[in-house]
Amino acid sequence: MYKLATATFLGVTTTLTLFFSFPPPPKSFYHSLFLSTSISDNASVAHHLYTLTRRPHVAGTPANAEAAAYVLSTLASYNVRAHIAAYDVLLTYPISRSLTLTRPPPEPAVKFILRQEIYDGDPYADVANEVFPTFHGYAKSGTATGPVVYVNYGRVEDYETLKEMGVNVTGTVVLAKYGQIYRGDIVRKAYEAGAIGVIIYTDRKDYGGGGGDVKWFPDDRWMPPSGVQVGSVYTGAGDPATPGWPSTKGSERLSNEEIEKEGDVPLIPSLPVSGADGETIMRSLGGQLAKDDWQGSKDAPPYRVGPGPGILNLTYSGNQTIATIENVIGVIEGVEEPDRYVLLGNHRDAWTFGAVDPNSGTAALLEIAQRLGKLLKKGWRPRRTIVFCNWDAEEYGLVGSTEWVEENRALLASKAVAYLNVDCAVSSAGFHAASTPQLDQLLRQAAQQVQDPDNSSQTIYESWAGQSTSAPVNLIMEVDRLGGGGSDYAAFVQHVGVPAADLFFGGGYPVYHSMYDDFVWMEKFGDPMFHRHLAVASIWGLIALRLADEEFLPFDYLSYASELQKAAKDLEDELIDKELNLTPLFKAIEDFRGAATKINIDVKAIKESKSWSSIWKEYHMRERELNDRLMMAERAFADPNGLFGRSWYKHLIYGPSKHNDYGSKSFPGIDDAIEEAKKVSTSDSWHSVQHEIWRVSRAVKHASQVLSGKLT
Repeated sequence: MYKLATATFLGVTTTLTLFFSFPPPPKSFYHSLFLSTSISDNASVAHHLYTLTRRPHVAGTPANAEAAAYVLSTLASYNVRAHIAAYDVLLTYPISRSLTLTRPPPEPAVKFILRQEIYDGDPYADVANEVFPTFHGYAKSGTATGPVVYVNYGRVEDYETLKEMGVNVTGTVVLAKYGQIYRGDIVRKAYEAGAIGVIIYTDRKDYGGGGGDVKWFPDDRWMPPSGVQVGSVYTGAGDPATPGWPSTKGSERLSNEEIEKEGDVPLIPSLPVSGADGETIMRSLGGQLAKDDWQGSKDAPPYRVGPGPGILNLTYSGNQTIATIENVIGVIEGVEEPDRYVLLGNHRDAWTFGAVDPNSGTAALLEIAQRLGKLLKKGWRPRRTIVFCNWDAEEYGLVGSTEWVEENRALLASKAVAYLNVDCAVSSAGFHAASTPQLDQLLRQAAQQVQDPDNSSQTIYESWAGQSTSAPVNLIMEVDRLGGGGSDYAAFVQHVGVPAADLFFGGGYPVYHSMYDDFVWMEKFGDPMFHRHLAVASIWGLIALRLADEEFLPFDYLSYASELQKAAKDLEDELIDKELNLTPLFKAIEDFRGAATKINIDVKAIKESKSWSSIWKEYHMRERELNDRLMMAERAFADPNGLFGRSWYKHLIYGPSKHNDYGSKSFPGIDDAIEEAKKVSTSDSWHSVQHEIWRVSRAVKHASQVLSGKLT
């Protein structure tokens, strides 16, 4: 009797405890706490940026290894388990370079100094000698001597203009402004046009404030006359010596000759120069007057196209070396679904000090880690695993992220929910975002919850949409697409097919990739109070939290269907006079819309069926299966064969423009085929266009099947 009574009493006690114990707070409670001012810290984010930018830290250097150690230890201090993922990759550094301009008599020759100048009171004067001599990453070593031709921004249309003017570029050294296309594409187009060397400069009209009485850094935000924008001229992604596989220790590597045959490293020498040097070269040109929209600032000399009479002698010698780069990877493991990954990424390496590019993003990443560490102490645990990725060698060609994705391709293809990228987090006011379309609605919702750092009466959403708080709540905020290869999202989206987003405040900024991109510039002009850093961390982290914590992934494939329909209509308009069949594409998109509608209905039905049944295994299996369909649909757009002639790029819906790695294209394979067909105008070439239309149609159909979750 005694034992029975005791058991009964204990049973009642247990029941009462279960009945009266307080349940843990919902995930939304922690999400609101994440956004609260009580756990955000602009002093901390400023300290991170100051520490990371104290010295120049080019990939593969001891200074960048020190920066990696700082990120690693900081993550660990926030209770984030972190480690180094290292790779041995091919990088290049300058040995020597010279540039001499020979002008018609009696003008003397000019030997350019090729040096960025420190300014009075420069707090970084003591480490200015650590800034690398101005150069292009992966530039071809060699000498080029020839008359100068001005090619504007070096685009395809600029060379067409020169051809119409009767200007022959063959055998010349071209002078190009930076500002419209990727510098690697500038060099490639020059080579294809017959040039033997390339000089790229930053024009005052674009980067120097337009000339006149404008002041420059440190008195204003503009590039000083001696400022030089350095950067890579490699047009591939990842280590050029290991295309498609990771650069792990002892891995297979291509020879230099094989690398050149791959077609992604330049075949003629190039150098970046300052706006002042570019203008000096411009004054040596004769020939026809350039078009009005090719001209410089109001007090610049008239721009002529040449050739000559100025003659440039360009010599560059670079050192190719196998260097160790270090990605820092931090992990907060999920509780319910530890095998599903939500990834946040930013790169750490910089051409010089890197206050905007990229360490404003690194500081924001560490701010998110700090806030999540505080949430962990308050009892929060993510449903899915959150992975922090701090990449190395992005500046050379997305090297660190690409090698890591290539090494982890199979795991990412089966387990990655989404990748959220921030590169240059802050350069000025104004929020911008780009994504794969199923994330559009999530971006908008997150932007509605974060205050605009430059207008406390509005949310980021309201400012982004260009409206006041009295505006209708159904305003559509434009989200750009992620087709270009401009940052570390490329390997995730275009190689594996992982949903992704890219976020930032500002945009292009005058001191980009120069030695003046330092903490002083950021503190004076980019984000004086570091409130924009906090805002980008808030929206970035909130999106990650919702992806990591929500029971059903907050993906909207109806948005994707609308974007596909829009792109297909634009394609139809472009091909209106061609005998091509777009019916398969439109039919596939319509089926995709139906599958997107059906999966939304399925989600709603499962949510409504949840009650006490949520403890049953069947419910969780249905939930998991549906989330897998949402997660895997993007993979179906990645074709194993890739784009024709660009097989590393697998995504058939979004990819970089063939002529501008920074530019985004819808249906890039179709676009490439159309360009070739217009050039050669043969029946076979237009048949290739039709084939690419069929390829995209099949990819969209495959994505519909994934969303439906049923075999045929």
